[in-house]
Amino acid sequence: MSSFQIVAVAICVALNALDGFDILAITFAGPGITREWGLGPGGLGIVISTGLVGMSVGSLLLAPLADSIGRRPIILLCLILMTVGMLLSATAANVIALSIWRIVTGLGIGGMLASINAMVAEYSNDTRRDFCVSLMTIGYPLGGVLGGTAAAWLLREFDWRSVFLFGGVVSTLILVVVWWRLPESIEFLVFKRSPDALNRVNTILRRMGRANIAEMPARTRQPRMNVWAAFDKQLVAQTALICAAYFLYMMTCYYVLGWIPSIVTALGFTASVGAEVSVWTNLGGIIGGALLGYLARHINLKPLASGAMLLTALSLAVFGRTQPDLFALKAVAFVLGWFLYSSAVGFYATFVRVFPTHLRATGTGLAIGLGRFGGMLGPVLGGWLMAVGTSRPSVAGIMALGAALSAMSIWLLRGSMLAAPPRLALSR
Repeated sequence: MSSFQIVAVAICVALNALDGFDILAITFAGPGITREWGLGPGGLGIVISTGLVGMSVGSLLLAPLADSIGRRPIILLCLILMTVGMLLSATAANVIALSIWRIVTGLGIGGMLASINAMVAEYSNDTRRDFCVSLMTIGYPLGGVLGGTAAAWLLREFDWRSVFLFGGVVSTLILVVVWWRLPESIEFLVFKRSPDALNRVNTILRRMGRANIAEMPARTRQPRMNVWAAFDKQLVAQTALICAAYFLYMMTCYYVLGWIPSIVTALGFTASVGAEVSVWTNLGGIIGGALLGYLARHINLKPLASGAMLLTALSLAVFGRTQPDLFALKAVAFVLGWFLYSSAVGFYATFVRVFPTHLRATGTGLAIGLGRFGGMLGPVLGGWLMAVGTSRPSVAGIMALGAALSAMSIWLLRGSMLAAPPRLALSR
């Protein structure tokens, strides 16, 4: 891969890291919001879920536009929405205002994820595509580590609003970088064939250090008038399974991400320590996600992804029974994050392999958008179970069922696309 391709992938990793921080910002700020506004577990669960409402809408409505007007313009639009939402979240004076601005932030995050997943796949070569997608995916826990570290310091010095201000400033800086250094995907330009597509492709090729082309390559698939109609019967079945699996996984995932800081605080630790434990979850995710991305080049993806989800369920059940010892909480959180984010890498690698170029952002956005409803359910269900007096181990066991059932759904997928890449492909 050329340095230009590496930079394009690195920018997408940074974008997903920003998504990771923006999503987790509400969990870092959660204990402070609870104290200031007198919210109970159920109320905080609803506030956490409002951003997921926006993410679902963004995934379902904005992501398909990336397959029609381009990856780059949607990424820029989503960055603007995220920046506005984060900055104005810091001005919220009540739950309703904060929920509105979290929805705006979620709109940007939801549309962003599908677009950068497609962008990474299309700027990577055959040899490193799965690994690059895994790097993009672990940008999320990387954002959690860096953002969580910053949040822990900010919460020691300032109130919860500082977390959102920090996110808004970082979003603005990344918006400038994307405008300057991330062009449209060549694969998308070749497929859409706008009047200036050849000039745009050659401009990008020159920046990659490659020779110009005299004419556009032959197109093997004709564009459809209705992109949703392009889902044939086989792809519909695969998409339904992936959406079901992602819905169940996200229910577990957002319970973990949304409640760990508050659970640790409820055990008698400070809000800053709660953010630190969340950082250990993300550290585990960085290592586990990168490892699964590497292994996916050599081992069938289906057993890797489903195995990671089963171990996520087991780790969550163990976390629910961990005593209020800081070292033990950080250690179990690290292991939980390892498998939680390995599962996420498995999903994003599956999206790339299942959905073709002209449906990649649409299919990924559909799976993410429907899956976010599971993400909304997770924090609310967890908060309700706590509010009615369910014990911490029992809540963890119930929420772990989502990951276990998700593993079963992935195992039901059929087709050769989840096998390890053939050795011939690895030599290209």
